[in-house]
Amino acid sequence: MLKIALIGYGQMGKLIEQIAQNNDCEIVAIIDPLLGNEITTKTITDADVCIEFSTPDAAFGNIKKLIELGKNVVSGTTGWYDKLDKIKLMVEKKGTGFIYGSNFSIGMNLFFSIIKSTAKLMNYAEEYDLYGLEMHHKKKKDSPSGTAKVLSEIILKNIDRKTLAKYEKLNRKIEKNEFHFASVRSGYIPGMHSISFDSESDTIELKHTARNRNGLAMGTIKAAKWINDKTGFYNFTNKLNEIIG
Repeated sequence: MLKIALIGYGQMGKLIEQIAQNNDCEIVAIIDPLLGNEITTKTITDADVCIEFSTPDAAFGNIKKLIELGKNVVSGTTGWYDKLDKIKLMVEKKGTGFIYGSNFSIGMNLFFSIIKSTAKLMNYAEEYDLYGLEMHHKKKKDSPSGTAKVLSEIILKNIDRKTLAKYEKLNRKIEKNEFHFASVRSGYIPGMHSISFDSESDTIELKHTARNRNGLAMGTIKAAKWINDKTGFYNFTNKLNEIIG
Protein backbone atom coordinates (compact mmCIF):
# COMPACT_ATOMS: atom_id res chain seq x y z
CA MET A 1 0.00 0.00 0.00
CA LEU A 2 1.37 3.38 -1.05
CA LYS A 3 1.80 5.83 1.83
CA ILE A 4 0.95 9.42 0.91
CA ALA A 5 1.44 12.78 2.59
CA LEU A 6 -1.01 15.46 1.45
CA ILE A 7 0.44 18.96 1.23
CA GLY A 8 -2.58 21.23 1.16
CA TYR A 9 -5.99 20.30 2.49
CA GLY A 10 -8.34 22.19 0.21
CA GLN A 11 -10.95 20.66 -2.07
CA MET A 12 -8.49 18.46 -3.97
CA GLY A 13 -6.65 17.32 -0.85
CA LYS A 14 -9.90 16.28 0.80
CA LEU A 15 -11.07 14.44 -2.31
CA ILE A 16 -7.78 12.54 -2.63
CA GLU A 17 -8.12 11.56 1.02
CA GLN A 18 -11.61 10.20 0.34
CA ILE A 19 -10.63 7.99 -2.60
CA ALA A 20 -7.17 6.91 -1.43
CA GLN A 21 -8.20 3.91 0.63
CA ASN A 22 -10.17 2.36 -2.22
CA ASN A 23 -7.13 2.70 -4.46
CA ASP A 24 -4.57 0.87 -2.34
CA CYS A 25 -3.21 4.05 -0.76
CA GLU A 26 -2.95 5.29 2.82
CA ILE A 27 -2.84 8.95 3.86
CA VAL A 28 -0.19 9.09 6.58
CA ALA A 29 0.10 12.88 6.92
CA ILE A 30 -1.88 16.02 6.09
CA ILE A 31 0.06 19.28 6.06
CA ASP A 32 -1.75 22.61 5.88
CA PRO A 33 -1.26 26.00 7.57
CA LEU A 34 -4.91 25.93 8.70
CA LEU A 35 -4.14 22.74 10.60
CA GLY A 36 -1.25 24.44 12.37
CA ASN A 37 1.49 22.15 11.03
CA GLU A 38 4.24 22.35 8.45
CA ILE A 39 6.60 20.24 6.36
CA THR A 40 9.33 18.73 8.54
CA THR A 41 11.29 15.49 8.66
CA LYS A 42 8.97 14.31 11.42
CA THR A 43 5.65 15.16 9.80
CA ILE A 44 6.35 13.43 6.47
CA THR A 45 8.74 10.68 7.57
CA ASP A 46 6.28 7.84 6.90
CA ALA A 47 5.31 8.98 3.39
CA ASP A 48 6.49 7.24 0.22
CA VAL A 49 5.19 10.08 -1.97
CA CYS A 50 3.97 13.60 -1.21
CA ILE A 51 1.05 15.07 -3.18
CA GLU A 52 1.15 18.86 -3.31
CA PHE A 53 -2.07 20.79 -3.97
CA SER A 54 -1.63 24.13 -2.25
CA THR A 55 -1.61 27.67 -3.67
CA PRO A 56 0.54 29.38 -6.34
CA ASP A 57 2.31 31.44 -3.66
CA ALA A 58 3.12 28.43 -1.47
CA ALA A 59 3.87 25.74 -4.06
CA PHE A 60 7.53 26.47 -4.79
CA GLY A 61 8.47 26.65 -1.11
CA ASN A 62 6.58 23.45 -0.33
CA ILE A 63 8.15 21.51 -3.18
CA LYS A 64 11.62 22.80 -2.34
CA LYS A 65 11.30 21.55 1.25
CA LEU A 66 10.01 18.16 0.13
CA ILE A 67 12.86 17.66 -2.33
CA GLU A 68 15.41 18.71 0.28
CA LEU A 69 13.95 16.05 2.57
CA GLY A 70 14.41 13.43 -0.16
CA LYS A 71 10.75 12.84 -0.96
CA ASN A 72 9.21 12.08 -4.33
CA VAL A 73 6.55 14.64 -5.19
CA VAL A 74 3.41 15.00 -7.29
CA SER A 75 2.42 18.66 -7.78
CA GLY A 76 -0.94 19.74 -9.13
CA THR A 77 -0.69 23.40 -8.18
CA THR A 78 -0.46 25.83 -11.09
CA GLY A 79 0.51 29.48 -11.30
CA TRP A 80 4.16 29.05 -10.26
CA TYR A 81 5.73 27.51 -13.37
CA ASP A 82 8.25 30.32 -13.80
CA LYS A 83 10.27 28.43 -11.17
CA LEU A 84 10.11 25.01 -12.81
CA ASP A 85 13.75 25.15 -13.96
CA LYS A 86 14.87 25.67 -10.36
CA ILE A 87 12.88 22.65 -9.23
CA LYS A 88 14.36 20.56 -12.04
CA LEU A 89 17.90 21.39 -10.88
CA MET A 90 16.99 20.50 -7.28
CA VAL A 91 15.50 17.16 -8.35
CA GLU A 92 18.59 16.27 -10.39
CA LYS A 93 20.93 17.27 -7.56
CA LYS A 94 19.00 15.40 -4.86
CA GLY A 95 18.15 12.34 -6.96
CA THR A 96 14.43 12.39 -6.17
CA GLY A 97 11.36 12.00 -8.37
CA PHE A 98 9.03 14.83 -9.33
CA ILE A 99 6.01 14.94 -11.61
CA TYR A 100 3.80 17.95 -12.26
CA GLY A 101 0.82 18.79 -14.40
CA SER A 102 -1.60 21.59 -15.09
CA ASN A 103 -4.39 19.02 -15.03
CA PHE A 104 -4.22 15.41 -13.83
CA SER A 105 -7.52 14.39 -15.40
CA ILE A 106 -7.01 11.50 -17.82
CA GLY A 107 -9.83 12.90 -19.96
CA MET A 108 -8.25 16.34 -20.15
CA ASN A 109 -4.91 14.90 -21.17
CA LEU A 110 -6.64 12.97 -23.94
CA PHE A 111 -8.27 16.29 -24.87
CA PHE A 112 -4.80 17.84 -25.18
CA SER A 113 -3.98 15.18 -27.79
CA ILE A 114 -7.25 15.79 -29.64
CA ILE A 115 -6.58 19.53 -29.79
CA LYS A 116 -3.04 18.92 -31.05
CA SER A 117 -4.24 16.64 -33.86
CA THR A 118 -7.05 19.01 -34.81
CA ALA A 119 -4.77 22.05 -34.80
CA LYS A 120 -2.39 20.34 -37.22
CA LEU A 121 -5.30 19.82 -39.62
CA MET A 122 -6.70 23.32 -39.15
CA ASN A 123 -3.30 24.85 -39.82
CA TYR A 124 -4.09 24.41 -43.53
CA ALA A 125 -7.62 25.81 -43.29
CA GLU A 126 -6.77 29.50 -43.12
CA GLU A 127 -10.40 30.59 -43.48
CA TYR A 128 -10.92 29.54 -39.84
CA ASP A 129 -10.08 31.85 -36.97
CA LEU A 130 -9.98 30.39 -33.47
CA TYR A 131 -10.44 31.19 -29.81
CA GLY A 132 -10.49 29.55 -26.40
CA LEU A 133 -12.81 29.75 -23.40
CA GLU A 134 -12.54 28.35 -19.89
CA MET A 135 -14.88 28.41 -16.88
CA HIS A 136 -14.05 27.56 -13.27
CA HIS A 137 -15.49 27.91 -9.77
CA LYS A 138 -15.24 31.19 -7.88
CA LYS A 139 -12.58 29.90 -5.46
CA LYS A 140 -9.97 29.20 -8.12
CA LYS A 141 -6.98 31.42 -7.43
CA ASP A 142 -5.30 31.66 -10.84
CA SER A 143 -6.61 33.03 -14.12
CA PRO A 144 -5.95 31.90 -16.77
CA SER A 145 -5.64 28.36 -15.48
CA GLY A 146 -2.59 26.23 -16.13
CA THR A 147 -4.77 24.10 -18.39
CA ALA A 148 -5.70 27.13 -20.49
CA LYS A 149 -2.02 27.95 -20.90
CA VAL A 150 -1.22 24.40 -22.02
CA LEU A 151 -4.04 24.50 -24.58
CA SER A 152 -2.77 27.85 -25.83
CA GLU A 153 0.76 26.47 -26.18
CA ILE A 154 -0.59 23.59 -28.25
CA ILE A 155 -2.37 26.03 -30.55
CA LEU A 156 0.67 28.29 -30.97
CA LYS A 157 2.93 25.33 -31.78
CA ASN A 158 0.61 23.92 -34.42
CA ILE A 159 -1.18 26.89 -36.01
CA ASP A 160 1.34 28.96 -37.95
CA ARG A 161 -0.93 32.00 -38.24
CA LYS A 162 -1.21 32.30 -34.45
CA THR A 163 1.97 33.40 -32.67
CA LEU A 164 0.76 35.10 -29.49
CA ALA A 165 -1.79 34.14 -26.81
CA LYS A 166 -3.81 36.90 -25.16
CA TYR A 167 -5.69 36.18 -21.94
CA GLU A 168 -6.74 39.64 -20.78
CA LYS A 169 -9.70 41.77 -21.86
CA LEU A 170 -8.97 43.49 -25.19
CA ASN A 171 -10.14 47.08 -25.63
CA ARG A 172 -9.14 47.05 -29.26
CA LYS A 173 -9.39 45.00 -32.44
CA ILE A 174 -7.59 41.68 -32.09
CA GLU A 175 -4.58 41.15 -34.37
CA LYS A 176 -4.56 38.30 -36.89
CA ASN A 177 -1.65 36.55 -35.17
CA GLU A 178 -3.27 36.69 -31.72
CA PHE A 179 -5.12 33.78 -30.10
CA HIS A 180 -7.63 34.99 -27.51
CA PHE A 181 -8.37 32.70 -24.56
CA ALA A 182 -11.00 34.09 -22.18
CA SER A 183 -11.63 33.03 -18.57
CA VAL A 184 -14.76 33.06 -16.41
CA ARG A 185 -14.81 32.48 -12.62
CA SER A 186 -18.18 31.91 -10.98
CA GLY A 187 -20.20 29.59 -8.80
CA TYR A 188 -19.18 25.97 -8.38
CA ILE A 189 -18.10 25.01 -11.91
CA PRO A 190 -15.56 22.13 -11.70
CA GLY A 191 -14.02 23.13 -15.02
CA MET A 192 -14.83 23.66 -18.69
CA HIS A 193 -12.36 24.29 -21.52
CA SER A 194 -13.16 24.73 -25.18
CA ILE A 195 -11.33 25.56 -28.40
CA SER A 196 -13.43 26.83 -31.30
CA PHE A 197 -12.58 27.23 -34.99
CA ASP A 198 -14.82 29.80 -36.68
CA SER A 199 -15.37 30.65 -40.35
CA GLU A 200 -18.02 32.57 -42.29
CA SER A 201 -19.72 29.26 -43.02
CA ASP A 202 -19.57 27.32 -39.77
CA THR A 203 -18.04 26.80 -36.34
CA ILE A 204 -16.23 23.72 -35.08
CA GLU A 205 -16.11 23.50 -31.29
CA LEU A 206 -14.11 21.02 -29.20
CA LYS A 207 -14.96 21.04 -25.50
CA HIS A 208 -14.02 19.22 -22.32
CA THR A 209 -16.36 19.57 -19.35
CA ALA A 210 -15.56 18.09 -15.94
CA ARG A 211 -18.63 16.83 -14.07
CA ASN A 212 -16.67 16.84 -10.83
CA ARG A 213 -13.09 16.65 -9.56
CA ASN A 214 -12.97 12.85 -9.32
CA GLY A 215 -11.03 12.55 -12.57
CA LEU A 216 -8.38 14.93 -11.26
CA ALA A 217 -8.05 12.99 -8.02
CA MET A 218 -7.80 9.61 -9.75
CA GLY A 219 -5.16 10.88 -12.14
CA THR A 220 -3.18 12.26 -9.21
CA ILE A 221 -3.27 8.89 -7.42
CA LYS A 222 -2.07 7.17 -10.59
CA ALA A 223 0.77 9.69 -10.89
CA ALA A 224 1.77 9.07 -7.26
CA LYS A 225 1.95 5.32 -7.82
CA TRP A 226 3.99 5.84 -10.99
CA ILE A 227 6.55 8.24 -9.48
CA ASN A 228 6.99 6.22 -6.27
CA ASP A 229 10.01 4.19 -7.38
CA LYS A 230 11.46 6.65 -9.91
CA THR A 231 13.95 9.47 -10.01
CA GLY A 232 13.85 12.42 -12.39
CA PHE A 233 11.73 15.37 -13.47
CA TYR A 234 8.54 14.63 -15.42
CA ASN A 235 5.44 16.23 -16.92
CA PHE A 236 2.20 14.27 -16.45
CA THR A 237 0.97 14.82 -19.99
CA ASN A 238 4.21 13.58 -21.53
CA LYS A 239 4.11 10.39 -19.45
CA LEU A 240 0.37 9.72 -19.75
CA ASN A 241 0.67 6.50 -21.76
CA GLU A 242 3.04 4.96 -19.22
CA ILE A 243 0.94 6.10 -16.24
CA ILE A 244 -2.38 4.72 -17.48
CA GLY A 245 -0.92 1.74 -19.31
